[in-house]
Amino acid sequence: MAVTIDPSATAAPPLIRLSNLWWVAVAFVIAAGAIASGDHWLLNFVHVMTGLFWTGIDLFMGFVLGPVLRRLDLSARRAITIRLMPRTVFIMPTLAIITPTTGWFLAGQLGFLELPWPSMWWTVAALGVSTVLGLQGLGVLLPTNLLVCLELQKAAPDFDRLQRRMRRYLWVIASQGAMQIVIILIMARFVTGI
Repeated sequence: MAVTIDPSATAAPPLIRLSNLWWVAVAFVIAAGAIASGDHWLLNFVHVMTGLFWTGIDLFMGFVLGPVLRRLDLSARRAITIRLMPRTVFIMPTLAIITPTTGWFLAGQLGFLELPWPSMWWTVAALGVSTVLGLQGLGVLLPTNLLVCLELQKAAPDFDRLQRRMRRYLWVIASQGAMQIVIILIMARFVTGI
């Protein structure tokens, strides 16, 4: 007697795996340790590395992947999105929290929070751009990632809804790429002296 399995009866593995939270926790412990230690080199290293990852991913997604995805047919876009979104759900918020937080403490160590005006505008600009990047990331991109992942797990995803969400998502990613260039210019000013 042959046993047949109805493919619609088998549950698809979840796209968002909570097992990824272990490395998120490790990243936050390292960042907290760098802040608590007061070690300038370690704090600078954590800030620069997370900033490089955050900036690099934003620039790649905004200026390379976004335009490519817009031109792909729906099935190819879906295949890429199914593999990309679950990773960005964990990576991007982690980087978006650790980078400006360590940057704030680093700015305090280096005296950038007590600069006289008009030099203080560089610190205000860095804080402003970081705040917008963080709010967009946590307020727009993260919820969109989660909603897209949940929609793609359905047996019959609503592709019209997905397209609307992804269109907004790709525009926000592009704006994040542009703001990352601005923050690089600001950081270059800090490094070379204000």
